Amino acid sequence: MPVLLLNRLTPDLLESVVELDQRSLGGMWSFDAYQREFNSPNSDLLVLSIPSPPDSPDSPDSPPVSPLVGIGCLWSILEEAHITVLAIHPDYWHQGFGQSLLYGLLACARARGLEWATLEVRRSNQRALSLYQKFGFREVGFRKRYYKDTDEDALIFWLSGLHKPEFTDSLGLWEAIVRDRLAQSGWSLSVHL
Repeated sequence: MPVLLLNRLTPDLLESVVELDQRSLGGMWSFDAYQREFNSPNSDLLVLSIPSPPDSPDSPDSPPVSPLVGIGCLWSILEEAHITVLAIHPDYWHQGFGQSLLYGLLACARARGLEWATLEVRRSNQRALSLYQKFGFREVGFRKRYYKDTDEDALIFWLSGLHKPEFTDSLGLWEAIVRDRLAQSGWSLSVHL
């Protein structure tokens, strides 16, 4: 079963993150923006990657393929985890990768001692809405015409209680759900946060 790695971004992967952002989000953030987030003590940048097996080097006739298949970012603002990026390469949708990243971001928020998490999501993004609701996020409002490319509204989602003892139980449950979902798609998960 192939392994999916969930870990923190390293500087050597910044270019690959920008490429993935371009492919998945249409170029939401630039290299400099990711560099600033990487250097900020108030940000957590996570990546999902698929390591190449050591016994199968890239073919000299094909261009190297980025091992990155997902990126996630949160800002720590006072007691809040503001999730700013959660993106999966389109070739890997519907396999549980988004759940893996969201689980990792919430685990980072918990480790920082943050009390709640928030994010904005396009009103039309049903996959993302379903994911966030599955993890207990609730809609609390909206931002009119938030997305400039389409003038679409953003729904504001909120999850509270990250600092409470029972949230550790929720994280354990979500990790089991994530691992089960990935196994159904033929993946195993290795977490290094």
